[in-house]
Amino acid sequence: MKLLLLRGHNMRVPLPLPLLLLIVGVSGVHSGHSLQYYRTAVSVSGHGLPLYISVGYVDGIEITRYSSDVGREVPVAPWMKKLEDPEYWEINTQINKGSEAIAKQGVKTAMSRFNQTGGFHIIQEMYGCELRDDGSTRGYEQFGYDGKDAITLDPKLGVYYALTDQAQVTTQRWNSPEERVGERSKNYLETECIDWLRKYVEYGKEELERRVRPEVKVSDQNVNRVTKLHCQVYGFYPRDVDVKWQKKGMDVPSHEAKHVLPNSDGTYQIRVTVEVAAEDREGHSCHVDHASLDQTFTVKWEPQSSSNTLWIVSSVVVAGVIVIAAAGFIIWKKRSVKKTIYSPTDTSEVDGSSVSSHT
Repeated sequence: MKLLLLRGHNMRVPLPLPLLLLIVGVSGVHSGHSLQYYRTAVSVSGHGLPLYISVGYVDGIEITRYSSDVGREVPVAPWMKKLEDPEYWEINTQINKGSEAIAKQGVKTAMSRFNQTGGFHIIQEMYGCELRDDGSTRGYEQFGYDGKDAITLDPKLGVYYALTDQAQVTTQRWNSPEERVGERSKNYLETECIDWLRKYVEYGKEELERRVRPEVKVSDQNVNRVTKLHCQVYGFYPRDVDVKWQKKGMDVPSHEAKHVLPNSDGTYQIRVTVEVAAEDREGHSCHVDHASLDQTFTVKWEPQSSSNTLWIVSSVVVAGVIVIAAAGFIIWKKRSVKKTIYSPTDTSEVDGSSVSSHT
């Protein structure tokens, strides 16, 4: 039996342990919307996780949730309650129940592939689609086992690639002429996923289409003979943002991870840091590109006599400099009802499952 996580609502799970990091990074900024699902199955309860959980997100906002503890799919975002048709929720609940059973078997199969007889083990699946304002779309599907990348889908070819030796058997079956799981996934991501994304955006457009301009703080930190230049961008919405340091028009690489983190008010924040020689700080500037801005916003690093910190509100209608208290970071955090549901594909072999249909 295959571990096929039936395709359905987008899901993201805030896990207190290593998370599948196959998510394709955002390069630059595009205006548009995204639908994303995260599904997680574990061998034994622990780490604050039920045995199975499935969470859906639109533009980074949690919209639906199903867990083995509750046994039903429920709306999370207030505007998802506009979907009052009980058939919608019942169909998605039944899809998740089937997904849950297959996922649990998949964990056992994966453990046997890795010669594991006990302990805490985890399978994760992430898939979704993006619809950009220029009409272009993108889909993706990826799997992980015990926090490591395992399988990824080429959404253009409809072919799966194994990222571990143990996943080779699974991808061979999924790509076989008899299974063609990747083709079905590709078709889903290009059509149904986009259709549901449009519906969800319409339900929540008041919140999803708002624009909040970011605020920018540029500061430095001296460590021995090296200076770290920090560019903190916060209070912005939507989530996609491009932040980079430049010197004399040339990009300065950042060797620290860039994480966009959520704020309690529904906006986001990010900090980008570069290291430079203490005597080479002059001429550096932080460049911020966001959907709320008419053009790229630039903040130059300048020495300050006291705190060496420059605060700037990055709104083109606001003039002047405003001092703002730094906020603490917060840990990071489909479609009208249809009768047709994709049947499970045999994917319990390794560390993953193939998406099938969710309403």
